[in-house]
Amino acid sequence: MVHDEKVAALAAHGRRRFLQVAGGAAAAGVGISMLPSTALAQRGGLDVPVLNFALNLEYLEAEYYSFAVTGQSITNQGVGVDGLGTPGSVTIKQSPQVPFATPAIAQYAAEIERDERAHVVFLRSALGANRVARPAINLLDSFNTLAQAAGLGASFDPFANEDNFLLGAFIFEDVGVTAYKGAARLIANKDTLEAAAGILAVEAYHASNIRTTLFARGFAGPAQQISDLRDILDGAGDLDQGITANGVSNIVPTDANGLAFSRTTGQVLNIVYGNTTATPGLFFPNGLNGSIR
Repeated sequence: MVHDEKVAALAAHGRRRFLQVAGGAAAAGVGISMLPSTALAQRGGLDVPVLNFALNLEYLEAEYYSFAVTGQSITNQGVGVDGLGTPGSVTIKQSPQVPFATPAIAQYAAEIERDERAHVVFLRSALGANRVARPAINLLDSFNTLAQAAGLGASFDPFANEDNFLLGAFIFEDVGVTAYKGAARLIANKDTLEAAAGILAVEAYHASNIRTTLFARGFAGPAQQISDLRDILDGAGDLDQGITANGVSNIVPTDANGLAFSRTTGQVLNIVYGNTTATPGLFFPNGLNGSIR
């Protein structure tokens, strides 16, 4: 009985510690930025830069889904976008709300939108005063450029219909999964790592949802073209995988050991910037905010 009480006490302490470090105590001014310097010094002390790098990507995803589902920015839902660095607005067409025709897909989109918006709120709270502002985001010209590069036509509007929306989401979700996995080795504090792992898991669920739906709707061809373009942008090697392989479904992209692959921050930047030199452009015309950019 005494042993059980000690275990319960330790578990409770662990939960409290996580909330204090990862945002639960944000109202009291405690966040990941307040981690002990000794913890941040381990393996380069990149916890805050890495989480700000993730926050930039979450701004992009959250805005994409928010406009697709509600027709409005995350700021219209009370989410803050202020912080360090150069703040920017979102470039997007008028009336971007997607005219979903399939109730199930509309519900998928709404659920993912809530999650991505929550990721922004969580990371901003956890980082506290060290959080970066939302940079300039382009959700208009960026897709036209990608469509041409991927061989999908001269223009591409991800908000025109639910099929286009799914293909647009496919661009983001797979990159998010590989970005979080690749950044894991840069995080020193275990509480921070656990929080990042939680977000990675959600992004993987999202990616699987999008990949499964695209496969069921017969979009293996366009998905493969997007995958091939990402492979070109992220450098040497053949990392990326479409939603089919050898003529059958490939919903979960893994290596021979059944493991998801990783991308470095540089590889991720190449994809979201749309070039192989990590030069600002495409989705982030003025670059990301923070020290990893």
